[in-house]
Amino acid sequence: MTDKVQQRIEELKELLRKYEYEYYILANPTVSDYEFDMLLKELEKLESEHPEFITSDSPTQRVGKDLTKIFKPVQHQAPMLSLSNTYSEEELYDFDRRVKDGLDESEKIEYVVEMKIDGVSVSLKYTDGILVTAATRGDGVVGEDVTTNVRTIKSVPLKVRKLKGYESFEVRGEIFMELNDFKKINSERAETGEKLFANPRNFTAGTIKLQDPKIVASRPLKIFTYYLLSSNIQSETHFQNLRKLEELGFNVNKDYKLCRNIDEVIRYCRQLETKRHNLPFEIDGAVIKVNSIRQQQVLGNIAKAPRWAVAFKFKAKEATTKLNKIVWQVGRTGTLTPVAELEPVFLAGSTISRATLHNIDEIKRKDIREGDIVAIEKGGDVIPKINYVLLEQRPNDSIETKPPAQCPVCGSDLFKPENEVAIYCENHLCSAQIKGRLFHFASRGAMDISGLGDALIDQFVDLGFIKNYADIYELKNQKEKLILLERFGEKSINNLLKAIEDSKEQPFSKVLFALGIRYVGSGAAKKLADHFHNIDDLINSDESEIEAVHEIGPSISKSIRKFFADKQNLSVIESLKREGLRFSGEAKKIKTSTGIENKTFVLTGTLSLFTREEASDKILSLGGKVSSSVSKKTDFVLAGENAGSKLSKATELGIKIITEQEFLEMIEQWN
Repeated sequence: MTDKVQQRIEELKELLRKYEYEYYILANPTVSDYEFDMLLKELEKLESEHPEFITSDSPTQRVGKDLTKIFKPVQHQAPMLSLSNTYSEEELYDFDRRVKDGLDESEKIEYVVEMKIDGVSVSLKYTDGILVTAATRGDGVVGEDVTTNVRTIKSVPLKVRKLKGYESFEVRGEIFMELNDFKKINSERAETGEKLFANPRNFTAGTIKLQDPKIVASRPLKIFTYYLLSSNIQSETHFQNLRKLEELGFNVNKDYKLCRNIDEVIRYCRQLETKRHNLPFEIDGAVIKVNSIRQQQVLGNIAKAPRWAVAFKFKAKEATTKLNKIVWQVGRTGTLTPVAELEPVFLAGSTISRATLHNIDEIKRKDIREGDIVAIEKGGDVIPKINYVLLEQRPNDSIETKPPAQCPVCGSDLFKPENEVAIYCENHLCSAQIKGRLFHFASRGAMDISGLGDALIDQFVDLGFIKNYADIYELKNQKEKLILLERFGEKSINNLLKAIEDSKEQPFSKVLFALGIRYVGSGAAKKLADHFHNIDDLINSDESEIEAVHEIGPSISKSIRKFFADKQNLSVIESLKREGLRFSGEAKKIKTSTGIENKTFVLTGTLSLFTREEASDKILSLGGKVSSSVSKKTDFVLAGENAGSKLSKATELGIKIITEQEFLEMIEQWN
């Protein structure tokens, strides 16, 4: 019976690997999602009943159960070098001349041209055909172990096809996110009032370093591989290696081309630059490599870049159009943001009619005016930006842009702090601010009140049903009036009121974030909630107590004190308390009787084994303390690379300085 179970498990694993390859690599699925899921569930059931048959290459093991606390260093088998950049065809001819100078005159030189994917480089090591390690590029010599996260990417094979001589090898590639997936995620974040990601590459880089692989698995990352390194069998050319990667079952971008000379290279680069606008992912150039592996070895490397390869960077995606009008939008904190309304223009796959202008200082720096012809750029940003003005086309009657004197919504006077570029409307009763605050409060990342979107908030504020957060929870007393509103019925009102009631279950950190205190994002709210445990302790704290929380600085502490100094805000909080919202949370369990209990640490320099936040969290969880400055009360200074004045002061005071490795050994005793 056991043999039959093991045989069925192996059959299911092979089938699921085959279907993953067809779906994620070939983009040609042969079974439905339902059929795939049923097979996966069968495998999960059998493995749960017979855990002795679970292997690391099983499709069920793509998402690990444990959080990654520390990304350990990984030494690269061969350095992961960066590429020298070229920006013109003349520079490509120069590169060709340098290659020829480094080789025998009689040698024939071929090049391979590939798309330069705008993503995050990763190294994958396979032993006996099974993925054992995935590492970031790091400094090119030592990277960080991100195996648990990379295993979640469906286009990364956990086990490869058996090819003689390729049992153990290394593959390098670029992890990326397609544009449509990125836009969808940003749209969802916009709905919840969360900060938007700047571009797919930054989002990908951040995702790869998340501690929870389940979150990584929920994000649609993909990979293109471009490099094969095997100590057993060496191909003669890079082109053959790309073919070998495909044969092994890896995802290789199909737009690579073998060119006989530099002229062919340049012609193909031109084709790729034209093609880039219609691609589903971001590329920022082309990579040109000498095809012959032997010639690559002869040419060698300089410092951190190979002599046998170069990147050809494309020009930024740009178009020109007329700036019709500059409008000033008012956000929930009263910040005025200038936005350019443009003559619609098609750029990089979509029609652009608006562009961000950031602030008045940016407008002055670029001398942007209404009626100007402007050059706009679109990368991965959600809203395109204006690069520059075509001054030679500026109208004679052009007028310099000045900030408004009054709020464009409520007419109140505006305020610009001396040390800031932003301009503010300080009227808290400004309808634009009220609506912005309410939308933030109800958003998914805060109270998560389903159905209470911006259109409904606009309507309720305009009709006088809602003026502050507490009024949302009073809507149940106005049910009869709400049902009479256009496009409303009893069922939709009941659904909304239920969502409002359900929101009372949100934890303290979410409620604190929902209050919309300036500078207090979701991350800061979580840190503050973990530290103070309840709203009253936070209300009664002073700035120094608030700043004692890791990564909470003066801007946040001053903003919190200002928020709680407002009697109206305190009154609303009391009303929300009466409604049953959670303004307290469970205190974090801290291990006692540890070697670092009540010891004070100061972190300085660049840490490579973990982030400062990870190190601080570990210290706090073991009963230690973290301080931002060195004093006689400091017990340890954890010093990374390029440590500065804190290290000098610690030496002066005779405080014990420890390395990351010593810190790791110290905390591992108490895990």
